[in-house]
Amino acid sequence: MSQASQAAQGGRTTPSARTSRPMVLAGGAVLLVAVGLVVLMLARPSSSSPSDTGTGSSTSAPAETSADVGFARDMAVHHQQAVEMAFVVRDRTADVAVRRLAYDIINTQANQRGMMLGWLETWGRSKSSPGPPMAWMGHAFTSRGDGALMPGMATDAELDALRAAKGRDAEVRFLRLMTAHHRAGAEMAQAAADAAGTEEIRNLASGMVLGQRSEIALMADMLKERGATD
Repeated sequence: MSQASQAAQGGRTTPSARTSRPMVLAGGAVLLVAVGLVVLMLARPSSSSPSDTGTGSSTSAPAETSADVGFARDMAVHHQQAVEMAFVVRDRTADVAVRRLAYDIINTQANQRGMMLGWLETWGRSKSSPGPPMAWMGHAFTSRGDGALMPGMATDAELDALRAAKGRDAEVRFLRLMTAHHRAGAEMAQAAADAAGTEEIRNLASGMVLGQRSEIALMADMLKERGATD
């Protein structure tokens, strides 16, 4: 942010310099209000949301068994591991491209996760489900007990190996794990984009499909540069 210019004569500031500072502060306040309104609009369920046929306080909230609620819960968990892996590799390589990718994943997926958890709260739905993941897709996933709670997620052993790796080894491990993670995530997001009843989930899921497919292509090139494949 640029500073207001000052014209000093005899150690005194001109009137124009004194009046510019309140204008800058006022402009900043307007920007903060505008950003706040955008956040509220994103977090508010649309009036076209399907009627609730389950439990909850809102009559316009998606049903407990809906694709909207199921996707928000499952993808929040899926995103959480992606963010964790991105933090791990960020601290284990000095490669600018990999660190930039990790930074993008951390920011994008942490933000999306926050939005989905916020919608669940607004809808009066719990943030976790007592049933198995992906039941909303018509094929519930049964965990193998290795830490991979859904397709594409890394196992506990794979995460431990990533944490122990450094340099090129860490980069290749991360790119392979994240490629598998994104492929399964994009498939889940496409299912939600097709089946969701709320505009919020349809729009978010459609954006996820495009974003993660783009990153899959980017990671394929990065693996080739390191003499590896996915």
